[in-house]
Amino acid sequence: MTEIRWHGRGGQGAVTSAELIAQAAINEGKYAQGFPSFGPERRGAPVMAFNRVNQYRPIRNRAGITKPDVMVILDPSLLSIGNLTSGLKDGGTIIINTSKPSDAYPELVKKFNLAVIDATRIAREELGVPIVNTTMLGALIKATGVVSVDSMIEPLKERFGRLAEKNIKALSRAYSETQVKELQNIG
Repeated sequence: MTEIRWHGRGGQGAVTSAELIAQAAINEGKYAQGFPSFGPERRGAPVMAFNRVNQYRPIRNRAGITKPDVMVILDPSLLSIGNLTSGLKDGGTIIINTSKPSDAYPELVKKFNLAVIDATRIAREELGVPIVNTTMLGALIKATGVVSVDSMIEPLKERFGRLAEKNIKALSRAYSETQVKELQNIG
């Protein structure tokens, strides 16, 4: 089973992303959950959302995810708030929306697989707004292969209607432009 924890700010689309990944996984015949962690959130406040995807058996666990395999960070300013990587499994994957290269995060590349993408730039260029949910979906797919790009098409069409094509293009671009640096096992 793959467990994913999304970190973003209200209005960036973390909850929508989790829902879309779950739908794409279900469309592939996998078992999946996508759910938010709600509190007194407001636009711009830190939010979390979660996914579980299992290829072989139904998911019975309904608890929150405290030890994810993958962490997706929609806003890099969240890295400075507490210990964001807390609970991430050893050798797990972190995907960051950033204009910086992976080498700018030496403490992370020593412990985790790291994928970086300037999702905000792509979102502005393709969508005209800095809402990074679909661009981060492309980065997640590139870094993990949790679902295929093709499996995202129908959920994006259902969710975004007339704006689906722009979102599909943003996802595809992010998939192509995401830089993945895998953990180097020394020893």
